[in-house]
This record gives sequence, structure tokens and C-alpha cells, in this order.
Amino acid sequence: MNRLIPVLVVAASIAGPLYAQDSAQYVAPDSVAMRELADVRTEDSTILVEARYATTNNFTGAVLPGYETNKAYLRREAAEALHRVQQRLRSGGMGLKIFDGYRPVRATQAMVEWARRTGQMHLIQDGYIASRSRHNLGLAVDLTLVDFSVGGREVDMGTPFDTFSEQAHWANASGRTMRYRQLLRQVMEAEGFKQYDQEWWHYSYDVPDPVAFDVPVR
Repeated sequence: MNRLIPVLVVAASIAGPLYAQDSAQYVAPDSVAMRELADVRTEDSTILVEARYATTNNFTGAVLPGYETNKAYLRREAAEALHRVQQRLRSGGMGLKIFDGYRPVRATQAMVEWARRTGQMHLIQDGYIASRSRHNLGLAVDLTLVDFSVGGREVDMGTPFDTFSEQAHWANASGRTMRYRQLLRQVMEAEGFKQYDQEWWHYSYDVPDPVAFDVPVR
């Protein structure tokens, strides 16, 4: 069913779509989200998930609205492509760990409100926080590499997830760290994902006519 979305003022008809009044962003009904989104670990149970925004271990220091459990969803097409990425990596003893996939619109709005409240609107202007995110479409994923030969431990990618600085830009690495970033990019791009140059962890996927969702992650 359709709902009012917190943080931003939203208008809705009983049967119609939701629009955030300050951005006119269409939010599809939950029934559409449930049809289009897939649990990544249902597609591939070997992919690790550490849903940071379902915990306080993220840049806001709080659980974000709409995150109720440690799961990651993506549009079904992207989840299937990520399964193929995992197969490529597993052949070499490596794998994926996901920090975030589909993100409810309310969570993105909470990030923007956090930036306003803490006086860090420059993070929006600098491209680290988006007021409209491809995560809301189920078409972006934040992830890293793990090494299964040492129990699925994260490899050194140069910075922690959600580091808002030039150190996290994909090109700003050298040595083994750069080789890991190159490996991740190679296997992701081989299955149709695109890398975001300001965040080594962020990849997106394209499908025709995408829409935003606000169904909770549960």
C-alpha cells in the first residue's frame, strides 16, 4: 500500500503514486517493489552482507529509517548479475561483501536531513550524499572484496566504507590496494555494472524505466 514518507512533505492519493513535493520524485507502490526486488542472498547465499544502515555503524551514527534487518535487496536483474560476479570471484578464492543495496527513499531523505542538521551540506554538493539515489531504484550496490582463504576477511581497499574524502576516489590508490580495486572493477564491469569514481565501493546497474521504492528492508 502507499504511505506518507517521513522527512519530506509528501502528497498522495489513496490509489495513486507518491510524490515528494520538493522534488516530485515518483515512489512506486510496495506491491511493485516486492515484485521487482530480490534478496541478494537468495540469488547467491555465498555473498556476505553487512547492512551498515541497519546498524549504528554508519556515518550518521543511527539506524536509518526503513532498515529493519541485515539484508540486501537489488532489482532482480542486478541481483542476478551480482551472482555472476560472485561466481567469477569464487573461482579465485575471493568473494563479495555488501554494505548496502536497495535503499528506501525515507533513508535517503534521512541522510539529507542529517547533512542539514549537522551543517555538512557540502557532502551533498561534493557528490557523497545524493538527495535522489540509484540505491532507491534498487540499482546501486556498495560492496567490497573478501578473501575466503582467510575466512572471508575484507581485503585492504585503502579506506573504510563511506569515507568522504579524495582517498576514497577509485583512482587514488597504489600497490596491492589498487590491484584489489582493479579486480573488483574488472569483474563488476564484466557483468554490466558501472563504477562511481568518487567511491571505490559504489557500483550501479541499468534497466529500462527504473522507479524508486520505499518499502522497508525486512
